Amino acid sequence: MREIYYIGGSPCSGKSTIAEMLAAEYSFDYYKLDDYLDPHMKLAALEGKSHSLAALALDFEQMWMRDPKQQANEELAIYEEILPYALQDIQGMEGDDPIIAEGAGFTPGLMAGLGVGANRYICIVPTEVFQRETYAQRTWIGQFLAGCKDPDAAFDNWMSRDALFARDVLRQAQKYGYQSIVVDGRQSIKENCITVANAFMFLKK
Repeated sequence: MREIYYIGGSPCSGKSTIAEMLAAEYSFDYYKLDDYLDPHMKLAALEGKSHSLAALALDFEQMWMRDPKQQANEELAIYEEILPYALQDIQGMEGDDPIIAEGAGFTPGLMAGLGVGANRYICIVPTEVFQRETYAQRTWIGQFLAGCKDPDAAFDNWMSRDALFARDVLRQAQKYGYQSIVVDGRQSIKENCITVANAFMFLKK
């Protein structure tokens, strides 16, 4: 049976970069949940899963101008709905090498429900200040929010949603005994990568 290591957390924390670095360093296969988010939500909607169905019906204005707490709660619910499809993807990957599976949808609560051990999962989140500063530098943000009547308010709601999501997954990680990293810009991506490798005990193999 293939070894699977999960990296969860919140956007803008370096999860994807770290997963790519580890996969390259240790010759592991890499599964990026974000690449499959839209098709998985569509599958969930076809099966009548209410949160995915409702989310797919929203335009950008409707999506981002809702209460951030509601958005964060719905995001958690969507990840629960699509988890079975992600697990099917991972189980269907060809080869024998271990797998690094990465994505915000791999929340501590869902991983605990699957029985994933503490040495097979880590949670990485940014501070809200780091998150907002980093996102504000991304040139595609303006285009992404162009369909909103008030892009500044939409951006603020988006950032507040992600901050609420980050706090929730940190709470879950503590509850279920999983290690977590809080990214504030003082650590290099390489340093955080080594922390993850140590958590997974790669350096002891």
